[in-house]
Amino acid sequence: MDHDRYLPLIQKELKNLPDYIQDFYLQTNHSVTTIYQYLTEFRRFFDWLRTSGISDAKDNQSVKTETLAKLRRRDIILYIDYLKHTPNKQHRTNSPTSINRSINALRSLFKFLTVTADTENGQPYFTNNVMLKIDSLNTTETLNYRAHNLETHMYTGDRKYDFINFIKNEYEKNCDPRALAAFKKNKERDICIAALILGTGIRVSEAANINIDDLHLEDAMLDVIRKGGKRDSIPIAPWTLPYIISYLKVRQDKYNPSKDQKAFFVTQYHGSVRRITYNSIEKLIKKYSTAFGHPLTPHKLRHTLASELYEITKDQVLVSQQLGQKGTSATDLYTHVNQEAQKDALRKLK
Repeated sequence: MDHDRYLPLIQKELKNLPDYIQDFYLQTNHSVTTIYQYLTEFRRFFDWLRTSGISDAKDNQSVKTETLAKLRRRDIILYIDYLKHTPNKQHRTNSPTSINRSINALRSLFKFLTVTADTENGQPYFTNNVMLKIDSLNTTETLNYRAHNLETHMYTGDRKYDFINFIKNEYEKNCDPRALAAFKKNKERDICIAALILGTGIRVSEAANINIDDLHLEDAMLDVIRKGGKRDSIPIAPWTLPYIISYLKVRQDKYNPSKDQKAFFVTQYHGSVRRITYNSIEKLIKKYSTAFGHPLTPHKLRHTLASELYEITKDQVLVSQQLGQKGTSATDLYTHVNQEAQKDALRKLK
C-alpha cells in the first residue's frame, strides 16, 4: 500500500528537517504521497535558504522558524526565479505547473506555521505568512490547448474496447518469449486493472488499495479510500463487470493467496503473495499501451472516464463525485475535451 511504500521515505526526509516540520507532518491531514512530495519541496527550499545566505544554519535541520517569519515577498520571488532557471532531473527547466506545486507546498507549510499549529503555549509559531503575497504562475496553455492535447492521449469510445481486446487477444503474439509465462499468469488481472480504471475513474493508488470486500458486484459498486484516507463508494460501469468476474474466477488458483490476504489485486514475488503496488500498475499500463501504439498512463485512463461521463451527463458535479474530487474546478477541462461542438458551431457561421 502507499503507506507502506512512502512511510520509510517520509521518515528519512523528516530526520533531516526541523522539529516544526515533524509537527506539520503530525498535525496536517494530507495523503502520504502528498506529504512526501511536500517534504521534498521543503528540503529544496531550505537548501536554497542556506546557500543563498538567508539562513546561516549549518544544515536544514537547524533552519529556525524565526528565519521563516522574517521572509519578505522579495525573498520568495527570488526563490521562484531560482526554480525557473534550475534544471530538473530531466535536465529541463521547471515548468510553471511544476513551480506551482512548489508554491502550493510552501503555502501549506506557512498556513500551518501561522494559523493551524498548536504549540505548547496554544499559539502558532509566528503570524507573518509571506505566502499570502505570492500568486501562482500563469501557465501558457489555454483550456482548449490542454483539451486537444489530452484528447489525443485518451481511449474514449471504441478505443478503450480495442485496448482491452488488444491485451486479451493480440499482445501475446508479440510478447517477449521470456515474459510470456508471466503475461499468461497475470493476463486476467492486468485486463481487470485496466478495465476497472476505465470503468470507474479511480486513481492508480486507489486501484492498488482495493480489498476483496470493497467490491459489491451485485450492486455494481466499489468502495475506495480517497486521498487523505476518506472512504467513498462509487458506481462501476456495467461493461467492466465481466472482466472483474473473469479475474475473480482465477485469482485463487493462479496466486493461491492466504485466507487473510485482503488485497483484490495481488502479485506473486519469490513465492510470496502480496498486494500489487501502484508503481507496478503504472508500469503494466505503460507496457500494454506502448505495445498498443498509443502510450499513456493510468491517469489518462482516469481522464477517459471523466471525459466520457461529462459528455453523456454535462454534469460537472456528477463527474467530480465519480472522481472523488472536492469541487468542480478540476473538471473544467472536461467541458472542453470534446471540441467537436466548437467545430460544429463554426461550420454554421455564415
